[in-house]
Parts: sequence; structure tokens; C-alpha cells
Amino acid sequence: MGLLRDDGRPIFLQIAEKIEDDIIEGRLPEESQVPSTNQFAAFYQINPATAAKGVNMLVDQEILYKKRGIGMFVAEGARVVLIEKRKEQFYEQYVVTMINEAAKLGITTRQLSEMISRMESNES
Repeated sequence: MGLLRDDGRPIFLQIAEKIEDDIIEGRLPEESQVPSTNQFAAFYQINPATAAKGVNMLVDQEILYKKRGIGMFVAEGARVVLIEKRKEQFYEQYVVTMINEAAKLGITTRQLSEMISRMESNES
């Protein structure tokens, strides 16, 4: 699982993000059971209601679904949905921000592309 960060974001959002990460990285495959809110609460030493809020947020987004009397499960297609969501977030948080900052500094799109290419060649 991993520890939650004290980064100012609500804990329930961090729980939801942790579950999303586990789905994206394949630790929670589609149709597999998700730990219970009580398990999350015990592991992270948080209130079960807080853990439930994070899980229920993913239920509302149809990433998880409930099997009555059994628990929460990863929905079919959840990984693809989450990857697309994260790509859009990446674009908004990093690409748009990077392009705006580059424009402030007078860096052209071509120069920016060259910088990225230089980084890729350093990784080889």
C-alpha cells in the first residue's frame, strides 16, 4: 500500500488516489476485490468514515462497484478510464503549465521540443 502523504490534500482523496494507482499499476486487477474501508482505516490509522468517503467517491465515478454483503470490486474497464483521466490531468497540470512558463521565458515550441528530445537522448 504505502504511506499517505501530509501534503495538505484531504485524506479521503489520497485514499481514492492510492486505489486508482493500484488499479493503473495492476495491483488491483479489474473484477478483483478492494480492501474494505475498515482495512484501509486500520492500515492508515484513520477513521473508517474517511476511508469510506474515498472508496465511495470511486463508486460514484463507476471505478468500483459494490457486491452486496461481499465488498467492493474494481469495475470492468476501470483501468482504461483511469489512464485517460490521468492523461488529461497530466496535460492540464504539466504540459499546459510548461508551455505557459516557456512562453513567459521566450522559449519557442521548437526549442521546447529540442529540450525534450535532448532529455530522451540522455536516457538512452
